[in-house]
Amino acid sequence: MTPTKSTAGAQPAKNKRKPARGAQLTQEQNAESGFSASQTLSDNLQRVLVDLIELASQGKQAHWNVVGTNFRDTHLQLDEVIEAAREFSDTIAERMRALHALPDGRSDTVAETTTLPEFPSGEVSTIEVIDLITVRLEETVATCRDVHDAVDDEDPTSADILHEILEKLEQFAWMISAENRVPATGRG
Repeated sequence: MTPTKSTAGAQPAKNKRKPARGAQLTQEQNAESGFSASQTLSDNLQRVLVDLIELASQGKQAHWNVVGTNFRDTHLQLDEVIEAAREFSDTIAERMRALHALPDGRSDTVAETTTLPEFPSGEVSTIEVIDLITVRLEETVATCRDVHDAVDDEDPTSADILHEILEKLEQFAWMISAENRVPATGRG
């Protein structure tokens, strides 16, 4: 099929949705009471949330399109990262709700606010996927570390959740990156 003049080289239309607003705070209603997140705490948790959602999404993109040596191991390892990122994003979003904050996990918001670089399209070799996913794990870890102290100052319970996320994602980064590592020479 030959492209017509009207479709040849045409770019897909960008959606015309409203710009992302990010996390918002709720009004206490009925018998709700207790600790409420400040806008800063809400914003910090929102930053972690969008990176976790994007990590899961990019992990799935890699999972579907990885090819090459050690395909099966890489494919299965990506499933572990995806599952953890999804669980952690749910934990963060539910923590935000418990603190009267409104998480924003809409695709437009995630795309506009994540710190993770865009994942390439098409098939990607296992070697490249290892490096690409390691970078994305480290970026998500960096976001958690960047907001940690401010979160801990206001809400140590939310900081405890960040500790769990950090521990697991740093472990994944180490284990996945080891696939492409070679032993250091010159041991003494």
